[in-house]
Amino acid sequence: MGFKCGIVGLPNVGKSTLFNALTETAAAQAANYPFCTIEPNVGEVAVPDPRLETLCKLAKSAEIVPTRLTFVDIAGLVRGASKGEGLGNQFLANIREVDAIAHVVRCFEDTDVTHVEGRIDPIADIETVETELMLADLDSLERRADGLTKKAKGGDKDAREVLDLINRALVLLREGKPARLVERKPEEERAFHTLGLLTSLPVLYVCNVEEAAAATGNDFSRKVETRAKVEGAAAVVISAKIESEIAVLSREERSDYLAAVGLQEAGLDRLIRAGYALLQLVTFFTVGPKETRAWTVTRGAKAPQAAGVIHSDFEHGFIRAETIANADYVACGGEAGAREAGKMRLEGKDYVVQDGDIMHFRFAT
Repeated sequence: MGFKCGIVGLPNVGKSTLFNALTETAAAQAANYPFCTIEPNVGEVAVPDPRLETLCKLAKSAEIVPTRLTFVDIAGLVRGASKGEGLGNQFLANIREVDAIAHVVRCFEDTDVTHVEGRIDPIADIETVETELMLADLDSLERRADGLTKKAKGGDKDAREVLDLINRALVLLREGKPARLVERKPEEERAFHTLGLLTSLPVLYVCNVEEAAAATGNDFSRKVETRAKVEGAAAVVISAKIESEIAVLSREERSDYLAAVGLQEAGLDRLIRAGYALLQLVTFFTVGPKETRAWTVTRGAKAPQAAGVIHSDFEHGFIRAETIANADYVACGGEAGAREAGKMRLEGKDYVVQDGDIMHFRFAT
């Protein structure tokens, strides 16, 4: 199962530089003018997880296979995008295909890199992008509401329920508030998701700062972090320039470079983990002599769903899952020790997968 995080922002905020660093490629063209990224670029990145090394050593696995996130670099939004300005609805449609938004915000001053609005104001930039997304949602819902109103009057129960969700979202959007604030019951979540609203997606603000502020942030980034707390969003401070420079270095050289600029780890590692947390994902592992492998499921997923991530046959024929908590696996020196200590559990269809579980699935063919 794939999880996509769309990288958005105004032109010239460092989106493509960040994407290049993320994927360690030059797939996205970084240039000092708007709309250089015409088609969305897609790249997969490994989610850093120190538990993999530990499990691999204990199991004497031949290789490690980390879990991954997909990042989509989407062309820069501009004021009026919802009405077709710039690349308009072309990239608004691309955003609808992602699970979360990484909103890159310019938090640095550089006279060599022009700002599309002619000034450095990260909060105003956020509001510009958010406004365009809200206007796009407003237009989408108003058009859908007309058809559903007729069906609802004709006695269509499903149409009536969806129309109720739409009307609640419209109230917020017309007040200048994002659709993610719509109050809804758990049983309404699936129908709400089908609306495909841009402002319902969880947001991670990526504060792109100058090199000197990579470790501490700056006044611009602190304003963004304050806004993120109010919204219940996440924020990460990163220097895209530093990340692009260390992306081509060896692991040893990276460590030396990071230490020299006062960083304990690459900003990209924090960004990837933040995106993983934003999407409410957890990791379980399969461990054996061939490989130690990390797998991704949404928090709250049950054992058969986790089995289905590996292969659909595992889910359909699920019998039970042999499960060892990560701490028990490590403390007991591996699977054999965990078995002897009675730490291996047989879990059924209702078991909710916990982050770090080591699992082996039994299924009927």
